[in-house]
Amino acid sequence: MIISFLSAVVAGYLLGCIPGGYVVGKLAGGVDVRRFGSKNIGTTNVLRVLGRRYALFVFLIDFGKGMLAVYLADFFSTATDTSIVRALAGIACISGHNWPIFLQFRGGKGVATSAGVFSILTPLPFLFSLISMAVIVGATRYVSLGSIISAALLPFYIWILGGGETLIYVYSGAIVAGVVILRHHSNLKRLLAGEENKLGEKVKI
Repeated sequence: MIISFLSAVVAGYLLGCIPGGYVVGKLAGGVDVRRFGSKNIGTTNVLRVLGRRYALFVFLIDFGKGMLAVYLADFFSTATDTSIVRALAGIACISGHNWPIFLQFRGGKGVATSAGVFSILTPLPFLFSLISMAVIVGATRYVSLGSIISAALLPFYIWILGGGETLIYVYSGAIVAGVVILRHHSNLKRLLAGEENKLGEKVKI
């Protein structure tokens, strides 16, 4: 059992360490996205620095590795109830994205990867969280604000819509929400100061 847990966690972390934004930036003309905009390797900063097409590639990579980490947990797990292994693998993948060993632990903020993880763990609560984000971003054009609020709502959606058997996912959602909010601390400061960039604003390279 312990070996299964460790294998799933290590595999999830290493998968999360794949730096989609960094790789796409380098392939798109040798651009290191960590030097521009918010200096983040996530989808939103790639959108501002390189444009929609490259941002889509990054999103698919980051979202996809979150999904794959959960699927790999099923492969490693030998237990009848795989929910704990799946949750640990998902959190490990998000941690790998945020603190990748390949980039000196300077990664993204975990939003797309978290979305990939919970799209498999808790599809319906994830959908409600996604709708919440879309409404907030559509109304304010602040991606960071939408990310923060939708992440904070996720554990409540899981609790309300998931049922008692998904309690481990409620805890996991709360942990991930806390991480997402903490990773957006600089965005929160800019939001409060009225200096946060809105969706669609570009960054000069």
